[in-house]
Amino acid sequence: MATAPTIKKVPVLNPATEAVLDEVPNQSAEEVNKAVSRARKAWETWRKVPAHEKAEMLHEVSRRIKESTDDLARTLTAEGGKPLRENKDEMAWSASCFDYYAEIARNSRGRVIPSTENSQLNLVVKEPYGVVGAIVPWNYPILLMSWKLAPALAAGNTIVLKPAEQTPLSTLSFGKIFDCLPKGVVEIVTGLGETTGEALVRHPDTAVIAFTGSLETGKKISHICADMVKKCHLELGGKDAFVVCEDSDLDIAVKAVAWASFLNTGQVCTSAERVYVQKDIYKPFLEKLKAFTESLVVGDGMDPRTDVGPMIGPSYRQKVEDHVKDAVKRGARVVAGGRKPADKAKGFFYQPTVLADVDHKMSVMRDETFGPVCPVMPYRHFDDAIKYANDSIYGLGANIYTHDSRKVKKFFEEVQAGTIWINDPLTDNDAGPFGGYKATGGSRELGEEGLAEFQQAKHVHWDFEQKNKPWWYPYAPKKGSKN
Repeated sequence: MATAPTIKKVPVLNPATEAVLDEVPNQSAEEVNKAVSRARKAWETWRKVPAHEKAEMLHEVSRRIKESTDDLARTLTAEGGKPLRENKDEMAWSASCFDYYAEIARNSRGRVIPSTENSQLNLVVKEPYGVVGAIVPWNYPILLMSWKLAPALAAGNTIVLKPAEQTPLSTLSFGKIFDCLPKGVVEIVTGLGETTGEALVRHPDTAVIAFTGSLETGKKISHICADMVKKCHLELGGKDAFVVCEDSDLDIAVKAVAWASFLNTGQVCTSAERVYVQKDIYKPFLEKLKAFTESLVVGDGMDPRTDVGPMIGPSYRQKVEDHVKDAVKRGARVVAGGRKPADKAKGFFYQPTVLADVDHKMSVMRDETFGPVCPVMPYRHFDDAIKYANDSIYGLGANIYTHDSRKVKKFFEEVQAGTIWINDPLTDNDAGPFGGYKATGGSRELGEEGLAEFQQAKHVHWDFEQKNKPWWYPYAPKKGSKN
């Protein structure tokens, strides 16, 4: 049986025009090995660099990100489709992440713990793992890279980074920023997941694999890491719920739901993909959401008038179309959108879509859509809303709009999700952990928890008096013991 020809180059498309922007190498296992070897060699020095010196270098990375914002944002928009203003935000958030970890890492080497005897000193020392293989997605390629790179570098690890094949150009440009770090501390390899990505995961010298992406790919990576007894750091998406209570200001709640559903064309792991509205306000809510959704401008992300850009590629748009068709077939009603824009002959565009009268038998309410679709379902009692919110294999985030503090408390205590947004959807905080429950993966990024993911603890037990003890010590009876 003939083998398929090896792909040497991977084309990078502009999703708004379908034009080929450039090609990048589909790097082989041998090339990945060279990058890992350089990172491994650099680690021997980098792990010993004093924390305050690392901090200064990470602050320099942040400064360079800010200086490069305009150029990098334009590259991000060209290859990813996200509106330019959103990509400028992504650059600012990325810079902030490096500044945050530059500071907290200098104070996070470990701790002194109580000893069992006066002649002992007990320390818990936090140490780096070694080389981290980081595989990042295309929807926020610089930000989600930063969420891995900043804490991993601050902890003393080195990095081999593989960007998504759809958005490598911004990452390669971003790589020039790391010239301020010692050679080999950050390496970048490009290519397809099944070639370059798998080689990085299977390499014996990658001590940690940090991956953000789909559940199916995450399962494959976790199986490989389990066989190699290698640490695996996973963030595998979500199917976030958004609950709107009857006491909400509808004008505000409608805009919040639209923002949470259509930001980056719905291609956000924390997108509101299931919206539950109390039945007494269901009809007026839908009317306002329809009007607001239809006011959004769909277009090229380079156009400052654009609210919603293209999807990343044809297969992702096809999944959205399949979910909408399945929902309509099962009884859902299209309130707004529901098709490709008639005025867009080129580009992977899809109209922001609102579906009503959905239920949990539909794919659009169970499987991750990752597109500009907002399915809305009524609920009668608040307990029903919590039950619906928890009815998912995922548990990344959940939103609620209400002024009732009792409902807020019940919601954040009972909903199984890693982040709960109350009247403030999809915001992040560098100091707070990001990650999910259940099939989302269980790992954490940002905050002290994000730093801890790239540190391993060593217990140092030091008896500095060197007493001559019997061989059965410390199991010998203590003085005064009845045993």
